[in-house]
Amino acid sequence: MTVNELISTGYFKPVSLPSPNREIVGAYVGDLLSWVMGRAEADNAWITIMSNVNVIAVATLTDVSCVILAEGVSLDGEVLSVALEKGVNVLSCELPLYEAAIKLGGMI
Repeated sequence: MTVNELISTGYFKPVSLPSPNREIVGAYVGDLLSWVMGRAEADNAWITIMSNVNVIAVATLTDVSCVILAEGVSLDGEVLSVALEKGVNVLSCELPLYEAAIKLGGMI
């Protein structure tokens, strides 16, 4: 599944989409950034409620396909600019973390 195909399901909305055709081959859910750095894998979709600039740094380091901001979390303008500059796909959804993970898990 690609990031664009995930968006087409209607549950996840694009926030930053520099690489819409990026493949998603797994998922990781977590908010402790050091934990995510050591455990998220390349091409995972990472679901979190964290929205600071460090999320973009961790997404770049781990080479995830996208960051999904659950529970209606949004990015401020500065963090959005960094996401676009670094080529990080960021999506948002209104679902709680658990429900977002279940939806995503059923799709990939």
